[in-house]
Amino acid sequence: MKWFWKFFKFGLWLGIFGVLAGAAAVGIAYYYLEPELPEIDNLRDVRLQVPLKVYTRDDRLIAEFGEKRRIPLDHEELPERLIQAFLAAEDANFYTHPGVDYRGLARAGIQLALTGEKRQGGSTITMQVARNFYLSSQKTFTRKISEIFLALRIENELSKAEILELYLNKIYLGHRAYGVGAAARVYYGKTVGDLDLAQTAMIAGLPKAPSAFNPLTNPSRAIARRNYVLSRMLELGYIDQAQYDEAHAQPVTASRYSPDIQIEAPYAAEMVRAEMVDRFGEDAYTGGYSVYTTLKAEEQSAANGALRHALDDYSDRHGYYGPESQLDSVPTQPEELDAILADHPTVGELLPAVVTAVDDKAASVYLGEGSTGTVDWKQMEWARPYIELDNRGPAPKKPADVVAAGDLIRVKWVEQDDKKVLRLSQIPRVAAAMIALDPNNGSIRALVGGYDFYHSKFNRVTQAKRQPGSGFKAFIYSAALASGFTPASLINDAPVVFEDPSLEGAWRPENYSGKFFGPTRLRYALTKSRNLVSIRLLSSMGIDNAVRHIAKFGFDPKEIPHNLSLALGSTEVTPLQMATGYAVLANGGYRVEPFMINRIEQSDVGVIYRANPLTVCKDCPAVVADTAAETPTDQAEESAAPPNESATDQQPRVAPRVLDERNRYLMYSMMQDVIRAGTATKARELGRKDIAGKTGTTNDQRDAWFNGFNQNIVANVWVGFDDNSKLGRGEVGGKAALPAWIEFMRTALNDVPDVEPTMPKGIVRMRIDPRTGARASAATEDAIFELFMAENAPEYAGGTTNTGTVSSQPVTTTPPTQDLF
Repeated sequence: MKWFWKFFKFGLWLGIFGVLAGAAAVGIAYYYLEPELPEIDNLRDVRLQVPLKVYTRDDRLIAEFGEKRRIPLDHEELPERLIQAFLAAEDANFYTHPGVDYRGLARAGIQLALTGEKRQGGSTITMQVARNFYLSSQKTFTRKISEIFLALRIENELSKAEILELYLNKIYLGHRAYGVGAAARVYYGKTVGDLDLAQTAMIAGLPKAPSAFNPLTNPSRAIARRNYVLSRMLELGYIDQAQYDEAHAQPVTASRYSPDIQIEAPYAAEMVRAEMVDRFGEDAYTGGYSVYTTLKAEEQSAANGALRHALDDYSDRHGYYGPESQLDSVPTQPEELDAILADHPTVGELLPAVVTAVDDKAASVYLGEGSTGTVDWKQMEWARPYIELDNRGPAPKKPADVVAAGDLIRVKWVEQDDKKVLRLSQIPRVAAAMIALDPNNGSIRALVGGYDFYHSKFNRVTQAKRQPGSGFKAFIYSAALASGFTPASLINDAPVVFEDPSLEGAWRPENYSGKFFGPTRLRYALTKSRNLVSIRLLSSMGIDNAVRHIAKFGFDPKEIPHNLSLALGSTEVTPLQMATGYAVLANGGYRVEPFMINRIEQSDVGVIYRANPLTVCKDCPAVVADTAAETPTDQAEESAAPPNESATDQQPRVAPRVLDERNRYLMYSMMQDVIRAGTATKARELGRKDIAGKTGTTNDQRDAWFNGFNQNIVANVWVGFDDNSKLGRGEVGGKAALPAWIEFMRTALNDVPDVEPTMPKGIVRMRIDPRTGARASAATEDAIFELFMAENAPEYAGGTTNTGTVSSQPVTTTPPTQDLF
């Protein structure tokens, strides 16, 4: 027995020595590592990297930017079943250990001693929090010891609920999903509260190896891992056998879900993204910012559809370009067809499709993912072959004249006899833009920079400088009214000759009709968009005088050509600039500045920025801008108020008056006639009295515009080719652009009262002789009513008149830079 007691004493002393040595080792390690350990005081206030989100004014998601997808959740928002699944998979003793599971560490140590391999194991949830927030993922003994010390410190500072909340919001779960909120959205398109048991267990199985156990990239291993989590939940009593069996039998239901975009507005979203990066740098993508724009969801959707429908119609008018590609033979396996369609993404509403068969009445098409459809003859008989711009081939007589098996085509869903059917279509080659804003404060309500952002990211609303053509006449005519002309002034619609010694001949601009109509009242000339009248009018009032007036609408005088071609819209402007200028005519004569960011919020902070736009206030003390001496930007800064600030107590900024209210009223009235009896009569189908506008077309129909408004909204549409090639015969503003404006305004003006502007003081209404513009006598049988500023009202014929009649002699000047009309 002596040998036993000796062995026992030796073992006892050895154990005591081991404990003391271990304690000493721990003490030395702590002494050595403690100065390097980070402080954890900020864990309660940690700001998780949350992507930038962009919304409409009515809280509809437009876009999400950032590499890390994360939806932070409070502990109270985490379902108990979800917590149980993660505890079963990662740390069953979470609520009982002090941050370190010594038995787990011992098992990991034994594993290392027996196999010589360092494997993941023994890490508690608290240790994972320490690693994820403060340490690298490099597997070293030093990092592991630091992890243990940090975990103990975290447990001493935070509650178990706080630790769980940090862990479940921080953990990486594959496919750019960080945290359980994002994972539920990415894999299942759900919130965590809507996950079933099998889906919950699938997500809980991901932290160990997000790529290896991913249900999208490795479904078989993902199921095995999910089932392990379910078995642990059963073993721990979190679920019963029936629940286990049901969840165990479930197939993989995960799919790749993109952010839940509710409104399509990618051009606007990109503008916001760029602005946020300018403001906050790269932190814009991770700082938890939510941007609420001024866009109205319903109007944005209407603008998307209106613009696409107009371009589709234009494309159809000019013929069918043919299939995008042709296959030598039609694959029989859906997987092969899916692979082909994958290279042809959807563009706008246009779906890629492979023609699989053609008969005398229709074509059968494959749409992808096992879906098929039929395009009947009625939906393809439009497709005369495109030969060149104004030249199409013969009308087809049967489907085989249009498509063949193996053609890769475009189709879209349309209404036919109260049901949805497929129609043959094609990606338009022509481009377009639409912008709508509130003229009373400049807030942008809808913005579409092209047919499809992912087909062309060029934002034509803000980046395309094009000639506005006759749409610019609104500003020329307003300048004429300010110079003493009246709507009844007679301007001779007669030839104008431009001569230059460097040219072999002279350039003679014409009206669109090619005809000359003699003396014409100003109102009628604008209604019919008479080019020669505009040139004579500009010549009479003086170019410099006109440019000074045009600057009041927000245009930079330095960018405006100082020659008579200006009368025909030879300057270059963006659609946004045109809409801003027309806002002055819509709102009563005030200049506003377009803006799209209404407010910016930050997670756990609240509102950090709120727009303070120039706003029309007709009852406020007048603020008048002197546009003759300052640029538009200078005027706004000096005459209005301080620029936008984030403070909640900022003073409202009053929009400055830049146009006499009587001038604006007369222009509004004259432009109402453009719709009533002029170049935009199609808009009468809206059945409203309060709408006004102006068509615009440039030389050879290279640009087509419609700029229209009432007192509540301004919207303009531009159509043209990016390379400035011709639109084709007859493709004027009233044909190419106006239909999109009408379709959009039908939605935008729904439930909006039809209220015409109130006549201001100083305007008189009197009967005139339409032939002379003079005041009509009682004997004038065909007299009409006209509006005048009181000081410019005409006298009876034969008396003193002030109608601004211009000489009928031709005007000779230098030629414009382009052959406009």
